[in-house]
Amino acid sequence: MKGLQGALWSLGGVPERVRQDNLSAATHELAKTGGHGLTRRFAEVVDHYGFDSSRIQPGESHENGVVEKAHHLLKSALVQALLLRGHRDFSSVEEYMSFVQRVVTERFHQGHEARIAEERAVLKALPTSRVPEYTRVVVDVRKWSTIPVSGHIYSVPSRLIGHEVEARVYADVVEVRYANKTVETMPRLRGEKAHRVDYRHVIWSLVRKPGAFAAYRYREDLFPSLVFRRAYDALRERRGDRADVEYVRILHLAASTGEHGVEQALTALLERGEAFDYVAVKAVAQPKEPTVPEIHIGVPDLRRYDALLAAGGDS
Repeated sequence: MKGLQGALWSLGGVPERVRQDNLSAATHELAKTGGHGLTRRFAEVVDHYGFDSSRIQPGESHENGVVEKAHHLLKSALVQALLLRGHRDFSSVEEYMSFVQRVVTERFHQGHEARIAEERAVLKALPTSRVPEYTRVVVDVRKWSTIPVSGHIYSVPSRLIGHEVEARVYADVVEVRYANKTVETMPRLRGEKAHRVDYRHVIWSLVRKPGAFAAYRYREDLFPSLVFRRAYDALRERRGDRADVEYVRILHLAASTGEHGVEQALTALLERGEAFDYVAVKAVAQPKEPTVPEIHIGVPDLRRYDALLAAGGDS
């Protein structure tokens, strides 16, 4: 959806026919009559843009040979550009997409402007707006501050427990909205029955029942980093069953005051090899109270203003 719409709007028009393979986002197998038909969402895109949809036969990828060759050429061009760049690190997805667009322009568009203009001249006009690039799901927030979306579990802020929220599932992210406002945006999960639980969302409920941590279904998600995992293991070794309560309180401290400071405190305590608990972590991580400087402002001498006025304001 996103890729197709992006291509059409980048071209500035709509072709008579769009050809695709039998990808599940566009087609599905017809159980009763056999063959393949368009999915409801893709059919809406076809109607919105007014093009004819054409697809290859299942298992006959050679029928899209021209497209497959173009895809191969693009991948080769990107590999060569990355080699010249010297590394494959990008600070964001946006930076990477900008890099790809530059390669496409330099490798495939430059020198072919006349042919591209010729093709654009026969395209149909774009509609006035795009089709929404997300699937809408309305769910209730469970008591553990989680929501089920497309077979996966996501956590949301605990203040939403018991409320109905809207989840918009995009290609790369899931956006959670409440009262017509976006309250959380998170990466979209892939695979089967995956889960993403942010400890900041569930800790406020868990801290009231810290004993539930041991049997918490998504307990592994409640270790923000390896340092927290090592800290919990150290607590289990020296504090036994009390470790769950101590760790939940430490996690609550991280959520309420700042994860970085608590992580630094845990690192220092682990390096010392000393036994510690929540109180010890808080003592190390507790930010220092800022000192307010004392400023003394004297009473202005109004005689100076009188002298300035008497001199006509030129002094």
